[in-house]
Order: sequence, then C-alpha cells, then structure tokens
Amino acid sequence: MSLVKRLVGSRAFQKTVGVVAAEYLRFVWRTARVVIEPEGIYDRGFADVPVIVGMWHGQHFLSLALHRGERVKVLISHHRDGEINAIACQHVGVECIRGSGAHGREHTRKGGIRAFREMLDALAQGYNLALTADVPKISRVAGLGIVKLASTSGRPIYLMAIATRHRITLKNWDRTTINLPFSRAALVATGPFHVPADADAAVLESARRAVETALDAATARAYEIVDSASKGSGRSIAADGR
Repeated sequence: MSLVKRLVGSRAFQKTVGVVAAEYLRFVWRTARVVIEPEGIYDRGFADVPVIVGMWHGQHFLSLALHRGERVKVLISHHRDGEINAIACQHVGVECIRGSGAHGREHTRKGGIRAFREMLDALAQGYNLALTADVPKISRVAGLGIVKLASTSGRPIYLMAIATRHRITLKNWDRTTINLPFSRAALVATGPFHVPADADAAVLESARRAVETALDAATARAYEIVDSASKGSGRSIAADGR
C-alpha cells in the first residue's frame, strides 16, 4: 500500500477532513442569503415528525448545515468517503446509520437490509430520517428503498433540494456540487408523500416515479431561484434565521 493510500485511509486524516468539511458547510450556510420555498415548509414538516427526508446524491452536502439539534439520523455508506461523511455528521450532532442502497445482491452485500431495519427502528423511536433517494452510480433515478421505507413505517416523505449561485460542479457520476460561501442560496422542499402500507409492486413503482419527478422539479426550481436575477417567490432570510 502506498504512503498516500495509508494516509488517506488513516483515522486521523479522515477525522480532520470530516471536521473541516462540517465547519466549511456551516460557514457556507451562515454567509448565504437564503430563499426558502414554499413558506411554512418547516412548520409543516415539524407537524409530521418523524419524517423521511429525501435528496439527490451529490446535491445533499449542504443539508448538514441545517441541523439545529433535531433528532435526526442519516443513512451513510460504508465506503471511505462515507466514513468522512459520517465524521462530519457526528461533528454537528447528527447520528448515522451505515449502509447503502443498491440493486439485487449488492443490496445485501452493502448492508442494505440491516440498514433498512435500523431506519425503521429510528423512525419508531421518533427520529427523522434523511437519505439520498437515488442509489449509488445511478444518479437522479429514485430507488425503491425510500418508498418502501415510507410504506413499511407509515411515515411521510418530504423531498428537499438546496442550491447556491456560487458553486463548483464536478464531472462525476452524481454531479457532486461544492457550494461556495457568500452566495445566494435556495432551499426548495415538497411533501408530504404518503405510501400505503399495503402497497403492491405497481403502487410502489408509481410512488417511486412520483418521488423522482418531484425531486427533479424541486432541484430545478432551486437552481432557477439562485441563477435568476429575480428574487423568486420564496422568503429571503439570513442563514441564521434573521
């Protein structure tokens, strides 16, 4: 193993990167002028707790800066990058469930079944649950996991997209976005989406498509707000709530 791989794989390196990443995301959010759309979405979501919050891979990092002490757990993969993400979450007080969405046998190998049970337990205990709606390597195609979780738990799904005008978009599978500070930001959310407990395969597939369509629309709207010269129809606030 090369020196670089040993360094990157070391706990000290991962902890340093995780903590720095968490503080950077907080800084980005604190220096942003934020539009929230629609108004009152936070109040609506809090009235439904516990809820399932879905986001797209690569567009979800800034959501970490939103945590204000609520009881929430997030699903994070066992991959090395996932370890850094888990450290960042723990730094801001967010608990983690380790596992990953996937298809077929990969779902079991990546701890998907165990993670699913842990997510059900967390919701039963009153935790909100946050996860990416798409599975690894298949960007912006919603998997069945999030709708099965809603069906089995009886809890509603809320979908969320966050965008900033100043950003760097990587040319990788999930178009990872690095949000930059001192920017205009938008948080667009939609929900609740309910999936019946007796949902068969056809109903689950219909719910999956509805989640995918709604999350695509929320994402497009968030980027429309920040990239437009107009202020949009949402409420503009400072990131600290002023």
